[in-house]
Amino acid sequence: MDRKRHLEWGVLSAPMVIFLLLFLGFPALVNIVYSLSSVSFQTLRAPELSGFSNYVSVLTDGDFWRAIWFSLRFGVITALAECLVGFFLAIFLAPLFEKRSWLLAIIMLPLMVAPALVGLMYRLVLHEFVGPVPHYLWAWFGSAPAFLNVANAFWTLVVVETLQWTPFAFLLFYMAHRAIPLEVREAAQMDGSTGWDMLWRIEIPLMAPTIAIALFIRFIDGFRVFDNVYVLTGSGPGGSTRSLSIYVYEAFFRQGEIGPAVAASVLLFIASFGVLFFINQGLARRAR
Repeated sequence: MDRKRHLEWGVLSAPMVIFLLLFLGFPALVNIVYSLSSVSFQTLRAPELSGFSNYVSVLTDGDFWRAIWFSLRFGVITALAECLVGFFLAIFLAPLFEKRSWLLAIIMLPLMVAPALVGLMYRLVLHEFVGPVPHYLWAWFGSAPAFLNVANAFWTLVVVETLQWTPFAFLLFYMAHRAIPLEVREAAQMDGSTGWDMLWRIEIPLMAPTIAIALFIRFIDGFRVFDNVYVLTGSGPGGSTRSLSIYVYEAFFRQGEIGPAVAASVLLFIASFGVLFFINQGLARRAR
């Protein structure tokens, strides 16, 4: 019986295993080979193995570590901001959304716009010379900050990213809040829990797995950010807004350094996998 069951599992899982091997396993293997090779666009079909020289080149490059620092700060700050604002909207505006569910569609609108288009839109809106926001700030207050200069570009990008992706965190938290059984709330009310007690002792503990998942997803998405940052500021003045993804793009397409670019992407994958592994371990311990 067990042998038959194992055979059934093997047959059912075979299509997924084949799909993963073809569309994920093979490209990953090619990337590892390229990261260990001296390769250019002319020698893509016949790379020459060079050991770990590409990894050494990347790890000793100051621009790589500056890109890591930018991506790390950007991922942490945007993830926290999006989850805090999304949690506030999901909890304190839940009664409003229950009565007027059509407001959810308005909240979700930023998710319908491609990040590159969002970057282009804010590039026009915040432009120092032709943007309407600096124009009216100058007209009303007599001064206007340069939103995209070295001093302000990072926080401008944080605000733009937060405005677009807060609805994603809000949607997760709102559904998790709605999923809390009514019996649990009624039992807590009978025990005298109201307001903040209900929030801190009942709702937040039950929503904790969703909060952890939302933080992880938004951190990974912020850490590997590319499109809206590249459209809005590019690498920024002096590389001040160069994310790790932009670093890989520039090394590959602009400088033609395929080996170091692929090595950097492999390091990015390993870092992301490590974060995912530790989060899964933490959730598993909590479940036990």
